[in-house]
Amino acid sequence: MTPDTHGYLSHKQILVVMGGLMVGMFLSALDQSIVGTALPRITSDLGGLDKLSWVVTAYLLTATASTPLWGKISDLYGRRLLFQIAILTFLAGSLLAGFSANIEQLIAFRAIQGLGGGGLMALAMATIGDVVPPRERGRYQGYFAAVFGTSSVLGPVLGGWFADGPGWEWIFFINIPIGVVALVVTSAALKMPHVRRDHTIDYLGAAVVVASVTSVLLYTAWAGPELGWTSDTALVLLVAGLLLAVLFVFVELRASEPIIPMRLFSNSIFSIANLFGFLIGVAMFGAMIFIPVYLQVVDGMSPTASGLAMVPMVVGIFTTSILAGNLMTRNGRYKIYPVLGAGIVVVALVMLSTLDAATPYWFAGLAMYVMGAGLGFTMQVLITVVQNSVDRSDMGVATSSVAFFRQMGGSFGTALFGAILSSRLAVHLTEATRDLPPRATAGTGNVDQLANDVQAIHALPEPLQSMVTGAFSHALSDMFLTAVPLVVVAFVVALFLKEVPLATRQPAAPSPEPTAPSSESTSPVSGSSPTAV
Repeated sequence: MTPDTHGYLSHKQILVVMGGLMVGMFLSALDQSIVGTALPRITSDLGGLDKLSWVVTAYLLTATASTPLWGKISDLYGRRLLFQIAILTFLAGSLLAGFSANIEQLIAFRAIQGLGGGGLMALAMATIGDVVPPRERGRYQGYFAAVFGTSSVLGPVLGGWFADGPGWEWIFFINIPIGVVALVVTSAALKMPHVRRDHTIDYLGAAVVVASVTSVLLYTAWAGPELGWTSDTALVLLVAGLLLAVLFVFVELRASEPIIPMRLFSNSIFSIANLFGFLIGVAMFGAMIFIPVYLQVVDGMSPTASGLAMVPMVVGIFTTSILAGNLMTRNGRYKIYPVLGAGIVVVALVMLSTLDAATPYWFAGLAMYVMGAGLGFTMQVLITVVQNSVDRSDMGVATSSVAFFRQMGGSFGTALFGAILSSRLAVHLTEATRDLPPRATAGTGNVDQLANDVQAIHALPEPLQSMVTGAFSHALSDMFLTAVPLVVVAFVVALFLKEVPLATRQPAAPSPEPTAPSSESTSPVSGSSPTAV
């Protein structure tokens, strides 16, 4: 494919490239949505609902830590090769996860999936940044929204259907044929020019950022809930994570090809957008993972029914994402959408915190729609904002940074919310069953252990079943309210986001950010030549 004089492709060429990208994006998006509704059944079968957050956290941890690597290496070697390696890694993890015999194996294989998943979304978005001017990217958000919308509707339904029928293993096996199609399509479609240049890989920076992210997430997901937030092990993990983060900054300042160039943080648009992405990621992943717990445990739905019940959230994401994209293309403005999105998410979290067993579905569906609407105003907009603020040569690392900080927020949020849910559930269970006579729980075993098995909860006699589901409801309410202050901070952060004109195919005026060159610059290396990737 031959780009124009500014390095962009025509509309027809863009559609061909997007065909390849959308299959890979669908693979990753489907996995995120298909697992959620089946998780309570999976963890009940393999070892306990108390480990639910770890199945998600393992994936997010490796996806988060590897995302900057995918972006940086793709800047050096080209997008197509790295995109296909990401697909193969994801498929290997999926196959192994489907054959898991216990919860520990599933967690480990989900981590392998995450290594591949970390590259799928970031590389797809970086490729779009290569070939589409920022001002025109809004018109293509409808395609992205279609991928997310379709996968988000099919995912929960398929996840529930597999859990209820053929077996939860098939939520992982279904990735194999889709992945094969993705490999074939990307081989044919992703043939774009790539500027080869001399390079080195920042292995030390990669090792330090992985160690830092892992330490912090282990603190929130493991040390705190199990050993105490101020135990020796917990404090060692927390301090190690923070010190390694500081060390990472020093390593990147000295590296010739840093994983995340520190100079980008002197660009206020880059810094504020990523801080906002981290905070909104906490709420996004927390809602997507734990709403199915409410639907299945408190509301008594089957996995299939809970998947269908989450359709309003998908509709919310779909509608506002398309609306924001079209309006951005029309007027070139973007600041209002993160501000509006954060405000709507706050309202949604408050609504979700009021859900209990007596809540009618129409209200729960409305709360999910409002949550989706808020997220839809922020998901794709942030990527366009950051891509518009950096040089074309930094497109991969800048795009992956958005995914990195959002996934970091999601990883932290999932682990934190899982810890809050577990700790508050223990408190509410104790309060609910304190006055029960011993004969009321005779033959049911330990109530705390029963709370880890959804099917066992539904089999409990009354009034014990209502007490346990009520305890879950109160714990989930506490959890959703915990996210409110974080999103309020995100709202305030969004107010400081600078708005500069979105670049078009024509030469644009220099950006007011002196440290962030215009996105129109192609920054070729002297003597280098484009080759197909």
